[in-house]
Amino acid sequence: MISSNTPAILGGARTPFLDTAGAYSELMTHELGAKAIAGAVERSGIDPSIIEMVAMGIVVHEVETTNIAREAMLTAGLSSKIPAYTTAMAGLSPNVAVATLSDMIRLGRIDIALAGGMENFSDVPIRLSRNIRRLAMKIRQARGGRQRLQALAALRPSDLKLDIPNGSDFTTGQTMGQSTEATIRKYPVSREASDQFALRSHQTAVEALANSAASQDIVPVSLANGMTVSADNTPRSELNIEKLAALKPVFDRENGIITAGNASRFTDGAASVLLGSVAAAERHNLDVLALIADVQFAGVPSLETDMLLGPAITIPKLLGKNGLKMADISVFEVHEAFAAQVLVNQGCLASNGFARQHLGLDRATGPMPEERLNCWGGSLAFGNPFAATGIRLLLNAARRLQAEQGQYAVVSSCAGGGLGAAILLQNPNFN
Repeated sequence: MISSNTPAILGGARTPFLDTAGAYSELMTHELGAKAIAGAVERSGIDPSIIEMVAMGIVVHEVETTNIAREAMLTAGLSSKIPAYTTAMAGLSPNVAVATLSDMIRLGRIDIALAGGMENFSDVPIRLSRNIRRLAMKIRQARGGRQRLQALAALRPSDLKLDIPNGSDFTTGQTMGQSTEATIRKYPVSREASDQFALRSHQTAVEALANSAASQDIVPVSLANGMTVSADNTPRSELNIEKLAALKPVFDRENGIITAGNASRFTDGAASVLLGSVAAAERHNLDVLALIADVQFAGVPSLETDMLLGPAITIPKLLGKNGLKMADISVFEVHEAFAAQVLVNQGCLASNGFARQHLGLDRATGPMPEERLNCWGGSLAFGNPFAATGIRLLLNAARRLQAEQGQYAVVSSCAGGGLGAAILLQNPNFN
């Protein structure tokens, strides 16, 4: 039911998504996030003084910017009177920002807010080894030279090795690629199907960028060196199935199917979305792109074999809570961490056995219709700047609802730690 306090997407912006170690190397992550915030404010035409809260998600944290949402909004030029907080839930960090702000709006605590996510792997924090970090604190607390020398005596050559983040899950010790290969052994999908899905992602992205569908929320980023970045550099127009088939598996070199071509790449980017109540949108003459009808979070049954099955768990729960079926959803935007991961989720959504065992349902909801799924390209083409991806999906879904005149959209993602989220959007103009 639509009320004056129903939360809605009122606009947004994202930076171009770029391959890591490129043009964004000179920026700290909060500076990249500031570009998206400033873009969302400018494009909406909103008076920034009426923004009541900012929430931004991030996965790879920089220790110097502990509340990076605050640093990003201040760098964007917003007033220090506006409070801000940072959300962390692995790749679902921006989903949490959207969900919590939407709840505040629905409860009437705020009317207008900004949510977003940012990630800059070009400036990833690299630490000294744990032993050196501990040693430094012992030396700092030491009383006199003798204690300092005793602490230094424990130093070993191996301690000089840098601690570089590798994206491994802390609990399992596996990368997401290794986890997906484990999932494939439980729920088999073929290499050929994965390569075909990856090719489709690039082809639809290239087409959507050519007709400006997938680029309408991009804001140019001006850099201190005089360079201006105005377009994604990740989708590959020259890609074909032969090139994909020639690539070797990365995570399981003997029996695996995941390659550099059918996996999403680390990319740099930031995105922000303007949220507000229906009443606030009318009061400030702002467009309502989509209503935020509901949000569902969940964890997977097993971290060892089900790490990236978040969509297969959350989408049926979301639909069931709202009395909807797959056929009622016009638009699906789902994060493509790996082509095989999406295909496995599709298989689980179609499996009555999976529905009975893990969802308590008599029968499966069915898979997402391919003709409604990621029609403007996906993460396999655009790459994955972790916390920015969720906002890209959300903006795409809202735009597609309007362009395709559908009634409902579902945005869903998996995440490290065996987490999943699904967001239900509703078209306010649907007849």
